[in-house]
Amino acid sequence: MKPIVKHGRVKLLSALTVAVFAGALTMTACSSGTDAPTSATASGGDTQTSSGEGFTSGDEAYDSLVNAGPVADDATIAASEWATKIKESGVLRVGGTETSELFSHLDPATGVVTGFDAGLSQLLARYILGDASKIDLTQVSVDTREELLVNGQVDVVFATYSITPERLERIDFAGPYYSSAAAILVKKDNEDIKGLEDLAGKNVATQAGSTGVTTIETFAPEAAIVALPDHAQAVQAVQQGRADAYVVDQTLLLNAVVQNDDLKVVGEPFGDEDLYGIGIQSDTDGAEFVNEWLQKVVDDGSWLKLWQLTIGDRTGVLSEPTPPVIGAQSK
Repeated sequence: MKPIVKHGRVKLLSALTVAVFAGALTMTACSSGTDAPTSATASGGDTQTSSGEGFTSGDEAYDSLVNAGPVADDATIAASEWATKIKESGVLRVGGTETSELFSHLDPATGVVTGFDAGLSQLLARYILGDASKIDLTQVSVDTREELLVNGQVDVVFATYSITPERLERIDFAGPYYSSAAAILVKKDNEDIKGLEDLAGKNVATQAGSTGVTTIETFAPEAAIVALPDHAQAVQAVQQGRADAYVVDQTLLLNAVVQNDDLKVVGEPFGDEDLYGIGIQSDTDGAEFVNEWLQKVVDDGSWLKLWQLTIGDRTGVLSEPTPPVIGAQSK
């Protein structure tokens, strides 16, 4: 068993021992007391499989998914200077978070981070290193994400990281890997509001100074806007009946649903899409390499299975999302 690595006060992913049952999904090779697994050359393709120990969170379906992801062969790694450096270091340095219920959440009992963003980072670690557990996680904030990439302190950032022209001036992005538009939050017992057309004449909360204000004005012009200082107060206003609904980015609302069983998201997302990318240092071939990997996990169904496990099943959202066009926002 490998020790839990710490980054300041940040507890990082631990590679706990998992049993590999006969007939189970292929797991990564990471035997106790050995170095990182090396990839044997696979002729005729650029992925292979390995077996042994790997990532474990205690969620069998999640663990099976990230441990069964594709593994790049030696030729694929050698063709990328960015990936070669990571392979030689033996660990993928990820900038991420620990507080997003759906995307990247730390279980304090195990010290393990899981979620949609976390799962993708674990799949990338498996692709490069053959082991989904070989991650060194550094917590990032809105203010530190670019600096950590520019200074070379992390290899990638998975943190619901919106792709913007301003950010592309300093860093590069792989992806986008997820998109989120505006959505509607109501109390679970509310049967009056089922979509945009039902917001007319209703008190609709959003965050003051956010894009939510203009979104409501554009798509529900007959609604009465209740502008509140922050997300928590907007959620509370719906719970207390001071607002009939709350309109903001769907990702925020889905997190609220997981944390509050008296709420639900209704209707289809609307408005401009917010595209999330994987932050990567500029002037490397990292974005190209990660885009090729990302297309693989979309094509083999891993992306959708991960979404179902981490978002769909937990929020009750039944409509399956369509992945964004990969590479559309890169430099």
